[in-house]
Amino acid sequence: MWLTPAACMVCILFGITCDVKQVYSQPELIERNADLTPAEAAELEEDIKEVINQIHSLSSQNENARAFTFFSTADSFSINGYFSVLNSLYTIFQPLLKERFISDLPKTLVCLLSGRQDCGLEAELTKTVSLELGKPLLTFVSSLRSQTCTAPSSDAQSDSFAYYLRMGRSTSTFDGLQQTLINIFSSIPLSGNLINAVSSLVDSTVMYVSEFLATFFQIPMDYIKIALQFGVRIPSLDGQEICEEGDLKQLIMWGINNNVQIARIPRAPPSNAASHRQKMTLRTTRKFLLSCDRNSLARFNDTLCANILTGSKVGFSTPVLTLCQALSSLSPAQIQQVWSNACYVIQALMSPLLSLSSDCSGGDSPFTPTVTPPSNAPNRLAREAPNLKQLACNYSNWLENKVVDTILVTVCSDNEREKFVEQVCNNALLMRKLLSNQLNSWLYVFCANYSANPRYLVSEFCDYEMWIEQPTVQVGPFQLEFCMILDSERLTELLCQYTGFFMLLFSNPDNLRFMPNCTTSPFPSLLPDIDSFMLESCKYSEWNLMQITTDVLLQCIRVDENGFAKAVCSNKTFLNALLQNKANSWLESQCNSPVTSRTPEPILPFSITDWCDYYTWGSRQVDDSVVGLCWQYDQLSFQKYVCCKSSVFEKLLQNPQNKWLTSVCTESVDTEVLPQFCRYSEWSRPIIVDMTELALCAEIDALNFTSKVCSNNTIIQNLLANPDNTWLIQYCINNSSPTVAPGGGGGAKGGGPTGFNPAEQCQYPSWSISLPDPALLTLCWEHDQTNFVSSLCPNAGLLHLLSQDLSSKWVSNMCNTYTNYTTTNNSTSTTADPNFCLARNLVKRFNWTCSADFSSACQPGASQNLALQMIARCWADRLISRMDDLLTPSVATVLEQAASTTVVILLALEEVQNTSLHVTENIRLGVLTSAVRYLDKENNFDKKRVLLQCFGRVLTSLMQTARDVTSEEFFVIKEYFKIPLSSLRPVLSAAHITTVRLILHYYGINKDVLQLSDKYLSTMITVLLQTQLVKDVSLFPELAPLLASASPSDIQALPSLQNNINVRETINRNLGRMTLDQQEAFGLWYSKALSPSNFSTGDQSLIRDTGNLIAYLPFYYFQHLTSAQLLDGLEVLQRNTLSPLKQEFIAQSLIGSYKNLTADDFIRLGNLSCLADPKDLLVYKGTETFSVLQEIVLNCSRKGASLPSYLISNVLLNSTELKVPSSLSPDRLAELAHLLPLLGVTFLQGLTPSQLLAVVPAVSSVSFSPAQASIIIDKLSSLTSLPASGPLQELGSLVVGMKPESLLTLTSDRLLSLLPAVAQQTAGLSPAQLNAISTKLWGFPEVVGWLDHVDPLLFCTPLVSVLPRTRLLVNNITDTSTKHWNTQQAKAIFREVLNAKPNLVKQNFLSLGTLGQGVSCKVLQEHIQADPSPSSLRRILTFLRQQPTLLHTSLKKCVNEELYKFDFFADLLKDLGAEIALSLPVSTIKKFTRDMMETLRKLIVQDPRHFLLLPRTKQELLVDKVVQRMGMYSGVFTEEEFRSLGLMASFVVDEVFNQLDRNFFIDNLDFLRGFCYSSSKMDIVARMLQEPATLGEVKNWNQTTLSQVDRFLFFLPTDKLQEISLAVMTVGRIEKLFMSQHGWERGFVGSHCLDKSEKAKVFEKQQFILQFFLGFLKINPQSPTPMVPTCEILQTTAPAAWTSSSLTSMSSSAFTNCLELIGQDQYLASYQRSQVLKKVKQMNGPVASFSQSLISQLGVIAVDLTVDELSSLRLTERRSIATLGAISTWSNRQLAALFTTVLNSTKQSSSQLDSSTLVAMGYIVCGAKSTEMSLFNAVEFSKAVLWLGQLALPCSEEQLMVLAGLLTHSLAFGPISSWGTDVFIEIGVLAAGLPDMAMSALVKEQIEGIAPAAISVIPPEKFAVVFNKRQINMFSYEQATAVTKEQLSVLSDVQKTALDLVLTPWEDRPVDFRVGRSLGLALSHSPVCLILGLLMLLIVLPCPDPICART
Repeated sequence: MWLTPAACMVCILFGITCDVKQVYSQPELIERNADLTPAEAAELEEDIKEVINQIHSLSSQNENARAFTFFSTADSFSINGYFSVLNSLYTIFQPLLKERFISDLPKTLVCLLSGRQDCGLEAELTKTVSLELGKPLLTFVSSLRSQTCTAPSSDAQSDSFAYYLRMGRSTSTFDGLQQTLINIFSSIPLSGNLINAVSSLVDSTVMYVSEFLATFFQIPMDYIKIALQFGVRIPSLDGQEICEEGDLKQLIMWGINNNVQIARIPRAPPSNAASHRQKMTLRTTRKFLLSCDRNSLARFNDTLCANILTGSKVGFSTPVLTLCQALSSLSPAQIQQVWSNACYVIQALMSPLLSLSSDCSGGDSPFTPTVTPPSNAPNRLAREAPNLKQLACNYSNWLENKVVDTILVTVCSDNEREKFVEQVCNNALLMRKLLSNQLNSWLYVFCANYSANPRYLVSEFCDYEMWIEQPTVQVGPFQLEFCMILDSERLTELLCQYTGFFMLLFSNPDNLRFMPNCTTSPFPSLLPDIDSFMLESCKYSEWNLMQITTDVLLQCIRVDENGFAKAVCSNKTFLNALLQNKANSWLESQCNSPVTSRTPEPILPFSITDWCDYYTWGSRQVDDSVVGLCWQYDQLSFQKYVCCKSSVFEKLLQNPQNKWLTSVCTESVDTEVLPQFCRYSEWSRPIIVDMTELALCAEIDALNFTSKVCSNNTIIQNLLANPDNTWLIQYCINNSSPTVAPGGGGGAKGGGPTGFNPAEQCQYPSWSISLPDPALLTLCWEHDQTNFVSSLCPNAGLLHLLSQDLSSKWVSNMCNTYTNYTTTNNSTSTTADPNFCLARNLVKRFNWTCSADFSSACQPGASQNLALQMIARCWADRLISRMDDLLTPSVATVLEQAASTTVVILLALEEVQNTSLHVTENIRLGVLTSAVRYLDKENNFDKKRVLLQCFGRVLTSLMQTARDVTSEEFFVIKEYFKIPLSSLRPVLSAAHITTVRLILHYYGINKDVLQLSDKYLSTMITVLLQTQLVKDVSLFPELAPLLASASPSDIQALPSLQNNINVRETINRNLGRMTLDQQEAFGLWYSKALSPSNFSTGDQSLIRDTGNLIAYLPFYYFQHLTSAQLLDGLEVLQRNTLSPLKQEFIAQSLIGSYKNLTADDFIRLGNLSCLADPKDLLVYKGTETFSVLQEIVLNCSRKGASLPSYLISNVLLNSTELKVPSSLSPDRLAELAHLLPLLGVTFLQGLTPSQLLAVVPAVSSVSFSPAQASIIIDKLSSLTSLPASGPLQELGSLVVGMKPESLLTLTSDRLLSLLPAVAQQTAGLSPAQLNAISTKLWGFPEVVGWLDHVDPLLFCTPLVSVLPRTRLLVNNITDTSTKHWNTQQAKAIFREVLNAKPNLVKQNFLSLGTLGQGVSCKVLQEHIQADPSPSSLRRILTFLRQQPTLLHTSLKKCVNEELYKFDFFADLLKDLGAEIALSLPVSTIKKFTRDMMETLRKLIVQDPRHFLLLPRTKQELLVDKVVQRMGMYSGVFTEEEFRSLGLMASFVVDEVFNQLDRNFFIDNLDFLRGFCYSSSKMDIVARMLQEPATLGEVKNWNQTTLSQVDRFLFFLPTDKLQEISLAVMTVGRIEKLFMSQHGWERGFVGSHCLDKSEKAKVFEKQQFILQFFLGFLKINPQSPTPMVPTCEILQTTAPAAWTSSSLTSMSSSAFTNCLELIGQDQYLASYQRSQVLKKVKQMNGPVASFSQSLISQLGVIAVDLTVDELSSLRLTERRSIATLGAISTWSNRQLAALFTTVLNSTKQSSSQLDSSTLVAMGYIVCGAKSTEMSLFNAVEFSKAVLWLGQLALPCSEEQLMVLAGLLTHSLAFGPISSWGTDVFIEIGVLAAGLPDMAMSALVKEQIEGIAPAAISVIPPEKFAVVFNKRQINMFSYEQATAVTKEQLSVLSDVQKTALDLVLTPWEDRPVDFRVGRSLGLALSHSPVCLILGLLMLLIVLPCPDPICART
């Protein structure tokens, strides 16, 4: 047992450190063992007191002190007294052992160290022995050190070998011992058995020793571990997920606590090559974590003791448990006192061992603390050691010193980076001095990365003009990299634009890795040269005339002749001043001579092919600048015709300026192999290069290899350090012409250079005393090789001395390459084997595998000592490799913890001593490797997160610089890209800036491999912008790869870096990769630093200077750009995405300001010209420029641009060639094909059939009106029979002109060939055409096999055509389930599937594809009940969301009713999708929590279509609930809130909308114009526009303002519209306003936004604006003369907006062309229709003579025809019938007349009418008598019911009953009782005609299919009779809202209650959304409840029960 000796040792150790005076405190008795009698106990106490007194008497010099202090080492002591005390101690020691003294010792020590006075008598004894008896031992140790101390060597290079070498004979014994060991190793007979026996013996010894050490050190290690855990507080995540940055000690301690072996020391030592490399160190801050005056120790619960006491850690010894128990009873302050005192003890104990004694140092020791911390003074500070860092890093002295040590520079940069950057990087003078030493070249990149003033550094070290002026001063790779980092944009531009500059830099092969890619740069306008730089000298206004030299004058005349003539020669005062200098007398004649270049010749377009005519280069001399130019801009051809043509290539290499070609051409041969293996720049460093790599480079890169290797002695010598590379000598002799061959030449009389005599200067014997400098060494080698080899290579001592210096290390390598050399000792020659290596041979002899580098031990002259070291190292390597097998887990754990603990202590010593023990350098790789291994194996991210977040800075600081990091080290960085999204923000926020840079660097290289999600990248850039960029703005350029993932809000919140050039250029380079929202966000951010004055006072080049960013400024700022600035920066603007508003502004500003633009100017403007005001373009009519304008406008129209008709008609359509259509050639007609619709029917009628036939391919893609298309079809039919043999597949858009009659005659093959064209034009085909095609196709039995062809027409296929084929469709269910069926078809097929294949529905319901929309509620309920798990429900919801059409109301209601029952309904909400979620009643939605409402908001924003389909009242109530939950009612309605609501934003209540942020409003008018506004919102917008903070008074608005306002102008009241200046409201402007409104109305938002009254209100504003500003309303005396509209302007505006007189004043051709358009205008008033009809009659004769084409164009105009006129019409074609049948405003008499006319014209009876005719008749059907209706063919009528059922037919109740009766035919849908939901959906409004009895018997499935329109047309009395309470309860919400007031008025109270419950199911009071009122639960129409219901709608409160009850 070692416990007792250990305790004794502890007692002695405490005595080393402190003095103590005699203790007078009263000792307290402690509890005694029962084995001692009271008498024995009393006797023992007396003995203890006596011993204490003896000790006090022995140490009598400190009588009045009782504190810890240090003895003076000079004190003496009595030996006899000392031994007497020891004898007394021994006497009482044995009784004490029985008294648990040893087991209680930890508790005793804790008590003593805590400063308590009641620790007991044994504690007093321990304290006295420790404090007073340790003094002699301390003195003894100090004396021993002084005796063994030797004076330090003055030679900084000395080591053990050098020391013994200098000692001469004194080392002979040591040398002999070494030689004896080597002889023994060399002579041992190594048989296999012997080796195995020795190995087994060694293994057993290692196992025994390791187990002994583990046992011996277990308890001390636990003590030390606990102490370190208190002193080294390990960072951890707090409640806010924040963690402070840990250092290396804390990282290792974290590893110890988590059983992770972090401090692994690598087997290979760190490379010397990295000694001067810039690297991050750990000692960035001097916060000593192990100082003895710590005030912030770790908590007790964070230590091992807490785990031991809680039982989570087991297997610990009793002393450790006792220690932990003692510590647990202390307060934090007492624990701090214990730790502090223990620290002082250990510190003092180690002081004699770690510091030099006075005898050795002759002065103060580095660490000699003398502290006496009494228990009552815990805050007393220890005396600090001298701060060596402050002495060393005295930057002010560095400028004065002649040489600054490179190691010192590195240390200072590591330890105090901020100050180093401030004092060095910001001091150009000092930096230049340091950079003069090549070893400090790393400073370039260091300062580039960390300097806060990069512009200063660029100005000092990136002076490109100076580089050009001093071409002999070579720019190295470090400096070039520096400028590339800080000034990449400008440097790259110069390199790509100026060939001379390019060649200057890349003539240095080391710079080739920075070669830019110039292929994407624009071609220079002129051949670039250095003259552009010389122009800097020609700033004449800055000349000091007395200092101008002749050289400057000549230079300026040459490069700036025009400017010189203007500024000098033309200025007599200037010229005379120069002529005062007689040397300038020639200047007078120069100025009098004619200036030949005053008007420069036009610059010819740059053509790369003209300059790079490679085929001539082999036969002529090519200027080197041309060679560089062609390489820059034509690399592919250059490689093909130069690099790969040896004759051309070799000829170019004859010019020394072209030597750079050897690199670029070779690199282009194999871009993968060469960069990977042939890294010539690295070979200049002392590294080992593999022979195979060397041979590969020599083979595939011979030119480069010879020029860079054979001609570079440094590289040669480094490569020859590998003996396998000796072939290099012969290779270089053969491939180059060395002056002296290896092994020959020279001699003492060799012809050396003038002034060098080897015989005199190469005194080899003296070199052992004084080493030669590198230059002399090289000269002697080059000119005296024979003597050099013979003198140096045999001299081992000299070789060793030379190998210590990097500059002369090559000598040893050189000697190793020679196979024979002669030694001159005793005039005898010996031959040595150059490959012999003692260390390597011995290792091979023992058959060991060793990873050590033998190069140093195998050099000639290597010492025996070094060989033995290598042998020992290899033995240790072999032993370590077997340690895993030899050590038990417990032993391995102890040893690993011991190693880790030792490292922590050494790191602490480095800090305390303020010196370097090179711990970090040695463990760097081991720590990284351990961290990588841990991150790779650990699956719990919470654990890995601590490592990344708390120690990320440590790990990345251990890595090499970013350019040199290995893949293994980068594994740490890679882990940051595996962080879960939820943890990404806190981890990246806490990351150090260096870590962030490495993360960005890694991402930039591997972003394609990482494949991170958009959400991940978005979160990543958000965090970096919000947290890291604000700390270091220089990070921005490195964020470039992530900028495209930044959100607009993050971009707008960027710091104020608008004036930072690097930031701006980074943004400009990356804008092209961003979305428009991001681009506009950057523009908004950039505008924060601007004001309008910046534009008006800015330079003309403002746009070019700013770059792409300026294109995305808010229009408020953009509009302040001047015309000159716009013209100068046009190219910049055009290469960006400009909003239509900005494009229009540019066009109108330029074309409106410059009235003399040339054709070239318009070509430069391109399609922007089309956006100018037409009147500004028409001024060029009749000029040569106008033809260019015509082409531009033609191109714009061809691309579909919305152009004012005024521009189209005046620029294109008034051409003389269009006057005679038949004269146009087919080619010209094809060019004008897109204009044919604008030219109208008269032009089309003038074309010949042959012309049209030739251009069918061109016109088939043009959109024609039905009348126009029918003319073309008719003309084509005159040449060939289209139905029979015409090219139907080529018709394209012309198919809309085919008559239904023609379609019905097509065969199946012909019809199928037409279907592709039909599929593209379904929106343009009439219902009659669609019905004809679909019924014809489904009449063929083979249609089931044509599903792929008929799929586009399934939506319009009658259900009655599909029903007979459902069984066949089900048999082919795989194909059937993929087609786009409508709802009723899907239900019918699903019903058949349920009957034919019930198992398929039950087992594989989700496989039914598009038939899922037809599922019944019963089947859906069964599936939900079968598996009600959330995952199953989500699969069903996903299945329903993927259906091709809108789900039927009944299905959505079923889904909501079933899912609402589940407790986890809130979790399913996001899976419902917007369509199903919005079908929930508002009364349910109002109960949503904030989270649920947020989910609903996101659903609507992501898919707003279904929201727009809701009734307006429900939209507003729904938005109101969302706004309430989101807390948007108070304060400003911000941009963020507005955008978060999406399309819902304009549906907020008026009070909220009124608070809209005005800055957002004015900056985003174009964005806001896309929203839907109710009438009240229109008024609010109008008021906002007129506010002073926005656009101000209307009377001050200009063209630009009107462009901003656009269609919002229609929101203004008429009195404000009249204030707009007549000058700005031009015809073109009015057209644009109309086109903007039409475009919005045709969009999805506009088409579902306005109701009839709102549309009418907007039209009234449109009509007023047009008639007021075009002079039709003579309100303003200055109104212009009314104009006669053209057909083109009617198309862009609206016919109804014009007066009837203006319409009738149109020319005959214009009127004819626009008749179809006029007839389609629903807003034509009666008086307008009558006048137009009158003109039609005037032009076409009586009504009876109207052609079918004319009738089809009349539209609503025909409403004014009398009954007699209608009766006289000839309605022989379905297209003319369809035109009249689409009008809903006929009177009953007109309808009757029209029905009779149809029968008479077609000569058919009622029973003969087919489905397409019935569909064409539309509303005319109601003109038939009931008896006539009953004669309709039931089957044909059932085919037409799909279309007729969608019309609000004005039929009587009797007529509807007759029509419904037709549908019950057995060949139609059969008896009503068999009808399902599908039939009711199909028949639509005709369901209102069902008989009373049949309707009252309807079941739920049937009622669900009734259309709301059918509900509304049921007569009120019938409604009240047929629907009882139970049936009304089955209504859907939409059906209930369709109930009219008249119907409601006749319902009983019970029926009303049932209806109310449908409107608000499940909960809350009823709200009738039909009329916006609440009915409560009243039983009658009480006015009180109606009023309260209206109030509830406003304040969302229910009607009070008591009030409602009383009413």
